[in-house]
Amino acid sequence: MDTEKRKNPLSRRRVLALTGGAALITTGCTQGERRGADKASHDSKKRAPAEGSAEGPDGALGANFNEDPDSVTFAELRDLSASWLRGFVPMPEVTDDASQQRAVEKLLDAHHQGYSTVLSLKFPYNHRPIPRPGSPAMTAELARVDRVLHTVLDTVDVLAIGNEPFIESLPQDRGSGALNTFYETVAEHIVAYRKKHFPERCRTHLYLGALNYLDKPDKRTAATDRWLSFARRTPEIEGVDIHPHVAAPERVQPYLDYILPRLRGDQKFLVTEFSLVQLWKQHLSDTIPTRFARRYHLPSNTPVWKLIKDAIEYPFPERKWRDFLAMSPWFERNKHFLRDQVGHFRDTGRLAVATYGVTQGAAMTENFGPDKQPWLLNSLYANRTVERPDDGPPAHTYGFFDDFRALQRQQDRRGS
Repeated sequence: MDTEKRKNPLSRRRVLALTGGAALITTGCTQGERRGADKASHDSKKRAPAEGSAEGPDGALGANFNEDPDSVTFAELRDLSASWLRGFVPMPEVTDDASQQRAVEKLLDAHHQGYSTVLSLKFPYNHRPIPRPGSPAMTAELARVDRVLHTVLDTVDVLAIGNEPFIESLPQDRGSGALNTFYETVAEHIVAYRKKHFPERCRTHLYLGALNYLDKPDKRTAATDRWLSFARRTPEIEGVDIHPHVAAPERVQPYLDYILPRLRGDQKFLVTEFSLVQLWKQHLSDTIPTRFARRYHLPSNTPVWKLIKDAIEYPFPERKWRDFLAMSPWFERNKHFLRDQVGHFRDTGRLAVATYGVTQGAAMTENFGPDKQPWLLNSLYANRTVERPDDGPPAHTYGFFDDFRALQRQQDRRGS
């Protein structure tokens, strides 16, 4: 783990300052202190928390490392002014001691340093049938869940039951109801475990994991309806997660239009991943901007994907990478997507936590070509496409980095 783990970058006062007070008040407090801070910073219309849990997050924005906890350092999180951190644990990696799994270890480390945390449980069944209740496979899966719960419950602030279930499953399991039955079984097991071990209050808030592709009508199915119906009728579930990776900013709204009417009035939503990666991909075969080609003496017919591949192999000076993004109309028009979208999420009054990708991970750069998903264009740091001094921080991504920091300083609109 990071050598910085013995430092504590985020005192309670620091966290309140970074988030405008109301949004991230849970970090670094005892439960009694947290309830007092909540009362002072929320108006009289604030909904009561779910039974058995501490007051939940409201309008928070954090950083996301997904499956790659080693890709981000606490120094980088401090540079971002981030005070929430999210990742997911692939459940097959869980051994007898769940604290040794890399994502879990990173989030436990973050918690001890004063960060609030979100952990998603990833059950990868996209290449094999999902377990049925009562089967040996289900028994083994629930045993792994217990090992994670033993390690993280009442430590992580939010536990998302599932990562991207409707992608991480077979079509026949989605169509037959087996997907829903599996996750409902896991959720009920987690609820029972929490009730048994924390009968009074528990700081960990339970959400159902993320829904994808809700901007496409054919992806809003009986299975997704059942997913939301289960969340609505289960008092201990405080909402659902969504992952809007879209081809245009306006295609995020259908996610909210679908989920919010189907949730209870006291429920909120997570957005632990969101991006314009589908838009970026549409432009990989475009030629680079003419002005950029002239400035850097490049062939005018160079495709965007080739330029990115060159930057991966031989990282650019920071100014050159910034010019590439700023001179590309498809990026320049959307450089404030993060700022605008978090604003829309907060305006609903129902956002619990949104998190955004921090760095360009190794998997994002492997075999880069015109068919590669260009996740690396989303990241807050351009750590693999821009030169980095041996003793300096990675380059900040144009537009997104500054907007992320500005969002941390804003008052949460629900509490203002």
